[in-house]
Parts: sequence; C-alpha cells; structure tokens
Amino acid sequence: MKARLPKGVGGGPGNMQSMIKQAQKMQEQMTQLQTELDEREYTAAAGGGAVSCTVSGKREVLRLDIKPEVVDPEDVEMLSDLITAAVNEALRKAVETSEAEMNKITGGLNIPGLV
Repeated sequence: MKARLPKGVGGGPGNMQSMIKQAQKMQEQMTQLQTELDEREYTAAAGGGAVSCTVSGKREVLRLDIKPEVVDPEDVEMLSDLITAAVNEALRKAVETSEAEMNKITGGLNIPGLV
C-alpha cells in the first residue's frame, strides 16, 4: 500500500519549478541590493568629532577628516586611537546595515558568502 502525501506537499514538478523561481527572484533581489549597498557611504566620528571616517559599502576608506586641534606631536598615540576608533565604527556600520538589509530578503536564512 502506498502512502499518499497531502496536495502541495512533496517534490512534484510544479513545486520544484515554483521553488526555482523563488530562488531566482531572491538571487536577483540580493544582487540588486548588494549593488546598492556597495554604493552607500557610512560615516562615523571619534573624539567628539575630532576625527571622522567615511567608508563605502565595499568597506574601503573614502575619507578621513582630522581637526587640526587634535594633532599634537607630543601625543601621536591618542590621534592613532581616534583614527582607529572612527574607522572601526564606520566599518561596523557598513557591515551591520548590509547584514540587516540582506536579512530582509533572505528572511534571516544564513547563506554562506553573503555580506
């Protein structure tokens, strides 16, 4: 005796085509979104705005602005710390935004190689 599955359950040809179409649509949306995310810019500041950094969605530093009053030859370490903090914060913003936007499309599905 054969077991019967309820209608719509199982791997019939119609169901497989529907899944393929959904996957293709998701891939197109993700490709479009990735292009948009790559073009975005993210800015973060440190030291009360003494140092600010702007990065692209591709995680490349585009600009680094340093106010002259924070440049002290006697305290290069502080300037280095401010630059590091600003760059890391801008990169964190880029990654978090990218992950959040992709999650909207994938429904939180963890797809290797994204973001």
